[in-house]
Amino acid sequence: MVRVKNRYLLCEVNVSDRRQLLLLDDRAVSAAVKAAVVQIHGDYGAALCRFVLKYLNAHTGIVFLRFPKRCYRLLWSALPFITSIRTHEQNIPCFLNCLHVGGTIRTCQKFLIRYNTKQLHQMLPTCKTKEEKKEICKAIRRCTLPGGNKAVFEDESESEGDDDEEEKEEEILC
Repeated sequence: MVRVKNRYLLCEVNVSDRRQLLLLDDRAVSAAVKAAVVQIHGDYGAALCRFVLKYLNAHTGIVFLRFPKRCYRLLWSALPFITSIRTHEQNIPCFLNCLHVGGTIRTCQKFLIRYNTKQLHQMLPTCKTKEEKKEICKAIRRCTLPGGNKAVFEDESESEGDDDEEEKEEEILC
């Protein structure tokens, strides 16, 4: 037996108004990607490039696409031509930013965790209050892999003992 090799494309949907992301659904994104492939590569590209939308997070705009290894360049080259997604009788102006191409969905997930952590660390210096800084530090702790950091963190469900110890942990992290 021969194993079918797939590639996974991790994309981010960028819109001007973040509230419009909540209107997205998987059918609309799939239709926009199919239309872009047909527009750029014609019938040949549409027949060769059969993809599956594996995951769509409407809150963050993250999309996972799975497709055969032989056609990942066709799909990848068609993504910049997506300028809008039509959903619920509305046309949402957007574009897809390709973040990562991986051989497994697990490698894409690991990349997404590293990418989100990097984005949160970039947001940290722009915080104006201590509350904002604490929220970002909590978000950083939530998105790190367990065992990946040297510091051990308490679960949020446990009682919050001393505030001094928590501030020391935040200083170590941040």
